[in-house]
Amino acid sequence: MQLSAAIIARDEARHIAGCIDSLVGLADEVVVLLDDRTRDTTAAVCVAHGARVLSEPWRGFPAQRNRALDVCRAPWVLFIDADERVEPDLAAEIRQMIADPAAADGYWIPRHNIFFGQTLRGGGWYPDPQLRLLRRTAARYDEGRLVHEFAQLRGGAGTLHGHLTHHNIEGLGEFWRKQTSYALAEARTMAALGRRTRARNFVGAPVRAFWHRYVALGGWRDGPLGLFLCASLAWFDLVSFAFLLLIAPDDG
Repeated sequence: MQLSAAIIARDEARHIAGCIDSLVGLADEVVVLLDDRTRDTTAAVCVAHGARVLSEPWRGFPAQRNRALDVCRAPWVLFIDADERVEPDLAAEIRQMIADPAAADGYWIPRHNIFFGQTLRGGGWYPDPQLRLLRRTAARYDEGRLVHEFAQLRGGAGTLHGHLTHHNIEGLGEFWRKQTSYALAEARTMAALGRRTRARNFVGAPVRAFWHRYVALGGWRDGPLGLFLCASLAWFDLVSFAFLLLIAPDDG
């Protein structure tokens, strides 16, 4: 056994079969850490597709990923989300890499992001590298970082050329719920680090975020959708500071 694939999921019956199918011929085991609040048929779908399902209380993404590292059995772990797929070129590259005794302790993987049916080219959504292929005993997640977490490695990291495909957002309601959740998690992370909201954050943060994504990272290349996404994420930067103000009021 060389490779375990780990999926952290909640109510993902619609997506997860395609994810598991993309791992056939690559992963020696597929482990699904299923949030015990799940109410749909995710568990049954996973079992039907040969995955090992563990029902787990929700601890936050970094803690769930550490739990996955503990329960996976292979020396290498590929973290993949239910709405992601391994492209064939990536599968071939991973097979070659994990067989190399001189391999690094982790690998960044570029990702194609699809929003509302459109594959994005700019705005930070491509190449959108993800540190997902990890040597199991050499990686750990910082459980104080509640959003956009990535592994801390004992050694170095390399970069692969094959891609993940992320079927990111299909509807406006889904987008708004997800970004609100991210903004709240970011606020909690900032509060834990002792940060407090300042009045200038409500102007400076969204302006900088929009400029960075739309201009510096080329969000303009994705047309009207790029404009909408960059403006929306700038708004949610403001929302994160509003949440922070509620969580940790400025007493000064």
